[in-house]
Amino acid sequence: MGRALAVIIWILTLGSVSLFFVKKWWFPTSISEHAPAIDRQFLLTIIVVGLSFTAAQIGLGYMVWKYGDRGQKDRAVYSHGSNRLEVIWTIVTAVIFIGLGIMGQSVWASLHFNKAPAGAFKVEVVAQQFQWNFHYTGKDGVLGRTDPGLIDDSALNFIGLDESDPNAKDDQTHSVIAIPQGQPVELILRSKDVTHNFWVPQLRFKQDLVPGMAISVHFTAVTPGKYELACAELCGQLHFKMRSYMLVLPPAEHQALMALPQEQFQARMTELLAKYPLPTYEQ
Repeated sequence: MGRALAVIIWILTLGSVSLFFVKKWWFPTSISEHAPAIDRQFLLTIIVVGLSFTAAQIGLGYMVWKYGDRGQKDRAVYSHGSNRLEVIWTIVTAVIFIGLGIMGQSVWASLHFNKAPAGAFKVEVVAQQFQWNFHYTGKDGVLGRTDPGLIDDSALNFIGLDESDPNAKDDQTHSVIAIPQGQPVELILRSKDVTHNFWVPQLRFKQDLVPGMAISVHFTAVTPGKYELACAELCGQLHFKMRSYMLVLPPAEHQALMALPQEQFQARMTELLAKYPLPTYEQ
């Protein structure tokens, strides 16, 4: 029975590891400057963890095979083990996994801890159950003042935009985010109610929106198109409905869009959503 169990362990190990070589279920094609670094780090982590998992399971199977119950009546021999070996493999494990964490930290920190480059396109993102709201600067490139006391969903003022502020006169709002291709984008992330999460898989970007906090992050998208945006944090009963799209537009097309007044802006966004198809995924 012990040897049969060992064989089962090895077969399950082989089957589990082989799934990663098939690559049938993998990331969608990336569209951002930082994505290749994220993908490399993820692949390196998968390889290291895969090797560690395989070695551990082969060792487990070997011990079951060699020392399994064979009906012998000899008493088992107890061993205290080796303190030296335990210290060695603990240190080696710690160095490997702490090293992986430090290597991955550099890419993540560059997007979250460093200021956006000069000239970044700024968008304020306001999440609520169960809707996305995106606040654009308009022609002047300055976001108008917002005040939570001015929020009035019945009047479609979902973000509390102060229309008496001169900088708000040309501001645009929409439920779809449109950003320029090849230009740094700064997002100011806010939530009106509970914790939400901004996630575009192709962007390799995922960030919580926390009530009471304004979280600034930045990235650069390099491939034009339309991509699905989902809330990746369980935010209530209708969480599954909290989805939208991200449009990455060529610079000239995006600049023309941002120069439109609100009514024309809304109509043009509808046209652009119809113009760009969603990417297809390999089955």
